[in-house]
Amino acid sequence: MVAPPYGIVLELTHRCPLQCPYCSNPLRLERAADELPTATWCRILEQSAALGVLHAYFSGGEPMARRDFFDILRHASGLGLYTNLITSAVLLDADALREAVAAGLDHVQISFQDVGAADSDRMANYAGAYAKKRAAAELVRAAGLPLTLNFVVQRDNIARVPQMLALAEAIGAERVEIANVQYYGWALLNRAALLPTRAQLDAATAAVLAARARLRGRMVIDYVVPDYYAVEPKACMGGWARQLLTVSPAGRALPCHAAETLPGFDWPSLRTQPLAEIWQNSDAFTRYRGTEWMPEPCQSCARREIDWGGCRCQAFALTGDAARTDPACALSPDHALMQLAAEAAERPPPDLVYRRLGAALTPAE
Repeated sequence: MVAPPYGIVLELTHRCPLQCPYCSNPLRLERAADELPTATWCRILEQSAALGVLHAYFSGGEPMARRDFFDILRHASGLGLYTNLITSAVLLDADALREAVAAGLDHVQISFQDVGAADSDRMANYAGAYAKKRAAAELVRAAGLPLTLNFVVQRDNIARVPQMLALAEAIGAERVEIANVQYYGWALLNRAALLPTRAQLDAATAAVLAARARLRGRMVIDYVVPDYYAVEPKACMGGWARQLLTVSPAGRALPCHAAETLPGFDWPSLRTQPLAEIWQNSDAFTRYRGTEWMPEPCQSCARREIDWGGCRCQAFALTGDAARTDPACALSPDHALMQLAAEAAERPPPDLVYRRLGAALTPAE
């Protein structure tokens, strides 16, 4: 028997007031008519608790765009799950937060596009987004809920990492993520415009390390770098189908949020199939779990149970084959693809394609 996932990511909807060009949602967004009904989400939560899941992450899109969000949240809390709202916060006003707290919300994570209204609102393509985020963050702190701020870092804002950290400190967040864009979905489409240069990344890294030393014991700082400057792959999602399970708005069970990009899978549906059976036995969850599937040089690598072969979605996006060694690894025969993308980051960026239904055509080559 495989250990249960410690968390389930519930992508309640792809609807979102923002149009961020780095969004990791699929290029083909699910429409509202295809989303799971309330009762099915509640049944999935019941099966999650029975399986041994501890954390329920409410995500999207913007999860609060669902009118039944508070009902689903209340059901999760009643099952004893730790609930985390991952939100753009533009719908999180005082009344909404009051209702969420009453429904049993345990934690809030708010995403920020930048540290100033003009730059933040431009990246989100939403006037007034930054002001609403600041106000929501203050409301969460006043309510006494744990707060994480997630700053999405890319070429245009990476120089402002010190100001991002200062803002998180001023608001009083317990945790801050300085998270370089990860190149899936809309972010991959816009990679040429978003990927920072190596010099930019090095400067941001120095700022994060200095802040960690200064704020140790006061604020946790997570730092996520782009794989394009790596020599070792990351253990994506803790390894394929080892720690987390994602449910798409239409009810497809996925090992990670980007897995729907992979061809050759019949993704199981939680409309009709039980969660435990999917997690334990489905081809979708067992194909790349563990180490037996690995090619060389992964199979004989001392890190094979550390990075678990890296990211399958990234391997496919860059090579066309999900079973190849992640190009982030310096030992990968495809590592030069990462280097070419990094070299392209030195050139002037193209225009951004903003996230919206029907906007995207072709991902980055």
